[in-house]
Amino acid sequence: MRVLVVEDHAELADSVARVLRREGMAVDVAYDGMAALEQTAEVEYDVVVLDRDLPKVHGDEVCSSLTSQPLRTRVLMLTASGTIADRVAGLGLGADDYLPKPFAYAELVARIRAMARRSQPPLPPVLEHGDLRLDPAQRIATRAGQRLGLTTKEFAVLEYLLTAQGRPVSAEELLQKVWDEAADPFTTTVKATINRLRSKLGDPPVIETVPRSGYRI
Repeated sequence: MRVLVVEDHAELADSVARVLRREGMAVDVAYDGMAALEQTAEVEYDVVVLDRDLPKVHGDEVCSSLTSQPLRTRVLMLTASGTIADRVAGLGLGADDYLPKPFAYAELVARIRAMARRSQPPLPPVLEHGDLRLDPAQRIATRAGQRLGLTTKEFAVLEYLLTAQGRPVSAEELLQKVWDEAADPFTTTVKATINRLRSKLGDPPVIETVPRSGYRI
């Protein structure tokens, strides 16, 4: 999934981004409200992790802007204040969830995953196609009972293709959803990752190339 972390405390923002990337998410970072608005105007994120007290543009205004648009983006608000009144105010702005600081990274990851699931059609906890099984929560992929040694990006691409449920997915869509803003759109990164995946998945082939459309399982 594609996530935007908006937090003016740079050390915390970068730390959260590292944790989420290790979980296979594509993560961008904004350090103030204005940058957040600019980035969300360019990319439709699955989840925005939004600090409430931001410079330049307050987090409340960013949240209101996001939730007033017909987007599937979910908003998880963060704040140093954990009072009930503060939580009610944040939810009243349209935020989907609220997490007071300090927080455990494991809980943050779990909440982000739960929110992303709510923005998509219902999916089973374990994704299957023939003898291929993928457990997103446990980060385990197997084929014919044998565990696959996938990199974080390979796992994320396979998960995205499985959740597409047979729909062709373009290289551009994979680049937007699986990689972050640092990815070069003119590279062969997606093709190279697909080729490595095909090699690790073995025979019979699982990933099909659809001419002029992309890839599908």
